[in-house]
Amino acid sequence: MHRLTAAHKTLPMNTYLLVENLENGREVVVRVNDRGPFVRGRIIDLSYAAAKRIGMVKTGTARVRITALGETILAREGKRQVRRFIHRPDFEHGDFYVQIGSFVDRANAERLKNQLVKWRRKTVVRRYQRGDKVFCRAQVRGGTTLKAARHMERVLMESGFPDAFVVAR
Repeated sequence: MHRLTAAHKTLPMNTYLLVENLENGREVVVRVNDRGPFVRGRIIDLSYAAAKRIGMVKTGTARVRITALGETILAREGKRQVRRFIHRPDFEHGDFYVQIGSFVDRANAERLKNQLVKWRRKTVVRRYQRGDKVFCRAQVRGGTTLKAARHMERVLMESGFPDAFVVAR
């Protein structure tokens, strides 16, 4: 809430983005630390601090331009872990999955996973901690290109998963 962060469905966690409010020209750099938004037609949710920085707290939404700058990875420096920035010029290729469900109860995620495995779809359950809650997310392998993942997203939406969305790892 007080950090310059954002939720984005597709980009890898820890990706840094330049977000420009197209209505007033103000910019902010944020780090993707969550998935979302879960409202059709929206591409990013900003923390309160980021929204305030670009002048969109009162309106709640704004037209924005997003530029992916790169991401950070954890690296060892002696005995401590540090974040290293790596430039990623190509966000069209990588390791893509389509998320079809997120549950507090792992058994529900496993049931969904088993259903998709029967359909011969590689499906995994990934744990994600957010605050004091742990979520178990069922995700179907989408391929190594964003185009292939978008195709899998459409197939899953037409197969009864209307809230499916692509995520990158």
